[in-house]
Amino acid sequence: MNNEYNILVIEDETLAGEVIRDRLAESGYQVHLVADAQSGLQYFESHSVDLALLDYRLPDMEGDEVLAAMRRANPLVPVIIMTAYSSVEKAVALLKAGAHTYLTKPLEMATLLHEVHRALEHVTLTRENRRLVQHMSERFAHPDFVFHSEAMQRTLNTALRGADSQASVLISGESGTGKEVLANLIHQHSSRRHGPMVRVNLAALPETLVEAELFGSVKGAFTGAVTRRGRFEEARGGTLFLDEIGEMPLPVQVKLLRVLQERTITRLGSNEPIAVDIRLISATHRDLQEEMAAGRFRADLYYRLNVLHVHLPPLRERKAEIPLLADLFIRRFNSREKKALQGISREALDRLMKYDYPGNIRELENIIERAVILCRGETLSVGDLPIYLYSAAEASAPEPGATLAERLAAIETRILKETLEKHAGNQSRAAEELGISESGLRYKLKQLKIFPKGPAEKNQ
Repeated sequence: MNNEYNILVIEDETLAGEVIRDRLAESGYQVHLVADAQSGLQYFESHSVDLALLDYRLPDMEGDEVLAAMRRANPLVPVIIMTAYSSVEKAVALLKAGAHTYLTKPLEMATLLHEVHRALEHVTLTRENRRLVQHMSERFAHPDFVFHSEAMQRTLNTALRGADSQASVLISGESGTGKEVLANLIHQHSSRRHGPMVRVNLAALPETLVEAELFGSVKGAFTGAVTRRGRFEEARGGTLFLDEIGEMPLPVQVKLLRVLQERTITRLGSNEPIAVDIRLISATHRDLQEEMAAGRFRADLYYRLNVLHVHLPPLRERKAEIPLLADLFIRRFNSREKKALQGISREALDRLMKYDYPGNIRELENIIERAVILCRGETLSVGDLPIYLYSAAEASAPEPGATLAERLAAIETRILKETLEKHAGNQSRAAEELGISESGLRYKLKQLKIFPKGPAEKNQ
């Protein structure tokens, strides 16, 4: 409800201030009106304010000084600047200084209410992000796992209901959806949480070494072999996570089935059985039923692995998680890069929400990591995002057989050519529209072998 929001209006013109206050109050907002900067800042610092409407010319202070003081006090509160003295340079300066938006007097009430609504949507999203991340951290003791969609709620409920059993778990989902994170979560909520969590990525192992890696070996079992424990032995008393189980060679599938039936392993080159007490979690991006039909995966092993099945939907089907994940990754890379970014702009978040992420959460993490590294302001902006996000519709419809890298290069090429053509080859203006530096634009042109026709950069 609107009365949950408290709006501070700082306006020295009595009639204008009262009109704004009354109109906002009619829309259900709580409004506090003051006529000078000092009173406004005192109220801002001593009360919970959700949004500030700030007149730029005040009797005791300029608007940019007030904005700076508000940003220092609480950078999460959006500030809308109102002024009769409009200029492009001043607008750009205020936006760079952290203003949410900039309105020119005389105000159109419909426009003002629209901008107030947009700003408070951002406030609501920020609050919910932080509340949910905190809730997840407290409830599940795993701050990397965030969710907000019904699909993920069902997935999580299934995973946690079966976490404390000893049954094998099969996690399915596209690459990059967070299968290992979910496996960790299941382990942490099981009776084996004090034991080891051992991970094996079968796709990263040469076929000839899979058996030795899992079951161990004795000296002389094969050329260069030494006596060593396998991952099953390392995981005793805990959980063994086999990622990309669909990549397991058929001969090893037979041995894994026997291990699950007998709960013993035999090291490669030995005949001595070794008892193992493990809980097995497997994951795959493949459709194992299709693999069974093609003769590449054993049906009897599938049913042993698939006692509890948990499916992770792709990020494009749970976009409500994007703001949460973006906030998580910004905080993570803030810490690593020793930065103090306050979050992400609404426009940049909108751009992220419109993309379909063929690489899922791993791709989003990569995008945010790059943006945090490149960002020079206090907030991630559209200009910090990769250029291929400018065309979300095309990014979600790859050409048959094209790799992700090929598709992204094609999208970047099209966007660069269209933007250069729009500005008659003027690289300075094209770079400005794309939100990148001129040197960055020249680098991309060289990388993609684009040779623009028309005036060189900086032509006016």
